Amino acid sequence: MTRTTSVVALCTLSLLAGSGSFLAYAQQNPAPRQPMSFFVTSVGLGKGANLGGLAGADAHCQQLATAAGAGGKTWRAYLSTQARPGQPAVNARDRIGTGPWYNAKGDMIAPDLAHLHGDTIELARMGNNITKLTDITEKGAIVPGLTDGTNPRDREVAYMREHPESNRHETLTGSMPDGRAFTDNRDHTCSNWTSEAKGVSDNLRENTGANAQVGMSDRNGGGNGSWNSAHGTAGCGQDDLARTHGIGLYYCFAIN
Repeated sequence: MTRTTSVVALCTLSLLAGSGSFLAYAQQNPAPRQPMSFFVTSVGLGKGANLGGLAGADAHCQQLATAAGAGGKTWRAYLSTQARPGQPAVNARDRIGTGPWYNAKGDMIAPDLAHLHGDTIELARMGNNITKLTDITEKGAIVPGLTDGTNPRDREVAYMREHPESNRHETLTGSMPDGRAFTDNRDHTCSNWTSEAKGVSDNLRENTGANAQVGMSDRNGGGNGSWNSAHGTAGCGQDDLARTHGIGLYYCFAIN
């Protein structure tokens, strides 16, 4: 072995040893997991889309976050409200801070509002990181989706409550895909989250009457699989939401 070869061999061994030491250090000292700043509510309020307005919805987010050990942050519901006499519209995207947001397992959902909503064609193609596996509750649980717990009774509230594995992927938002409020004359927010008015199938098909726009937490179904704006509901009561696989869940984001 020549002197040059010996030197190269020693350098290689040193690099390998250093790499091994770094790997061992990294395994023993992993990067700290980011604290939770996003979740899907594990339970609704039990009154259909009547959440007590934005204030009641926010309070529910705060309560669930506190129970999960994340009460030190200020939490807001991802919900839009529509303009009414004396009340300007509120956009869901304007309520949730600027990001980044992480789920209960430390996975990043989106770094900012533009990525979350796909504000440009390029960002829309990239997409956010909301999937069935990351779009989880404050307890770290996956929300059952379109292919889970299928049963002829899985559109009945009583059955859904008794069988937590049943599909409940519809997530209240009242929003258009860009996270903003609807501007037409139809009700997309169940009277700004204060109504339990009953509805019929036409409410869903024609988007008329008592109605709330929903997204799909598992990104599956509803025609477009949108996480925040797939279709409306067949009314605002708890039974109405259940008819299209909803139980009154919604998204919560920390603004700080």
